[in-house]
Amino acid sequence: MKYARIAGLGAYLPEKILTNHDLESMVDTSDEWITERSGIKRRHIAADNENVATMAEIAAREALSDAGIAPEDLDLILVGTCTSEHFFPSTACVVQAALKAVNAAALDISAACTGFVYGLTIADQFIRSGAAKNVLVIGSEVLSRVLDWTDRGTCVLFGDGAGAAVVSASDEPGIIASKIGSDGTQQEVLKLPTGITGEPSLVSMQGRDVFKLAVKRLSDSVKALLEETKMTKADIDWFVPHQANIRIINMIAKQIKLNPDKVIITLDEHANTSTASIPLAFHHAVRRQKIKRGDTVLLEAFGGGITWGGVLLKY
Repeated sequence: MKYARIAGLGAYLPEKILTNHDLESMVDTSDEWITERSGIKRRHIAADNENVATMAEIAAREALSDAGIAPEDLDLILVGTCTSEHFFPSTACVVQAALKAVNAAALDISAACTGFVYGLTIADQFIRSGAAKNVLVIGSEVLSRVLDWTDRGTCVLFGDGAGAAVVSASDEPGIIASKIGSDGTQQEVLKLPTGITGEPSLVSMQGRDVFKLAVKRLSDSVKALLEETKMTKADIDWFVPHQANIRIINMIAKQIKLNPDKVIITLDEHANTSTASIPLAFHHAVRRQKIKRGDTVLLEAFGGGITWGGVLLKY
């Protein structure tokens, strides 16, 4: 039996940093207010010459190098993003061209912050079926270009960045199980009406509703994954949640009775980077030798749509 296993990881964060103190001169807010309500201290902002595809390419090249494979070895490229430069060509096709991954099909995934989890789930199915051996899954966002910088309820929460993973066929266990879901009846609670070109469009969010929905959907998703795999929270070495809000993360950990020491937190450093947040956090934990080969890792994300999903895997 073939498993889908993460073979390599990559990440990219823009050089420019915007701190909470910087925001104090831009909007009616304070470092204390932002930190208390979100856990965020700073965020990275893309330069004028950077976009979703350029950042995705940098993260992808590191992931390919980490996995020890060449671009031409890729069978499929999946890019989760909600801030693409255009509707088509897809960001995935632009990245494919930049990498010269001549044998790879390429497509974008529009699932907001859950895009990377959706991507891992799709990669798992392609590999288990034998349709692919190597799949590149990327999350990349330039959310700074779709924010209302006068709205302290949203502009303080988001940042830019990209993360990537090479998922390869392996004889060793990798992705154990995944669950993804959506509820379009809740689409108004978090949305970006149109693309980032043409008519101006800004992120809108009903914060209280997002909080309640995220905690319920993610807690239920974790419980369902553990029940399906007949595993318990004691089997989880690390929990890598979507880096949206420290209060949401803490509430989910409390709901599933998970030791806080097992939770990977990076949102203080790069805020909510949507589809990039889980691969960035995963990469951060691996590079700092927290997550090690053989560890059991739980990934969970929630996004506009609404969408949600989880992946339980052996790294």
